[in-house]
Amino acid sequence: MSRERQDLLSRTALGVFRLNGQLLAVSEELARPAGLTAAWWQVLGAVLREPLPVSGIARVMGMTRQGVQRVADLLVREGLAEYLPNPAHRRAKLLTPTEQGRAAIARIGPGHAALADRLAEALGEPAFAETVRVLERLSAVLDEVTEGPKPVTEP
Repeated sequence: MSRERQDLLSRTALGVFRLNGQLLAVSEELARPAGLTAAWWQVLGAVLREPLPVSGIARVMGMTRQGVQRVADLLVREGLAEYLPNPAHRRAKLLTPTEQGRAAIARIGPGHAALADRLAEALGEPAFAETVRVLERLSAVLDEVTEGPKPVTEP
């Protein structure tokens, strides 16, 4: 039984790696007309609802804190985001999009919506929703069986 389980894990990993590459390529295409990269979009997207510290963005996005820090600093330099004081932690400032950053994200919206519609039509709405549910569940269970996400510390 263990060999079959190993094969399932290997197939899952290979499928997710391929899917990640596909989604990154599509994201680059969607983000380019807005003057963004997929990484810039990812980090800005993480702070659209509320400002977050770099470590919080890293946790939410499954990125390294150092990688998020590099992107966040670039976004600030380009005027797409800004740092705000963090009442909970003096050194860990909060990242938030500027109006220019929000406008860039808004320019991605129509292409993003069109792709979502094409995927929903091709998969069927119930299967699309089930795919999302299964991927979210797999991520949560992987956190559980590997003792959860590793803590991200601020420098």
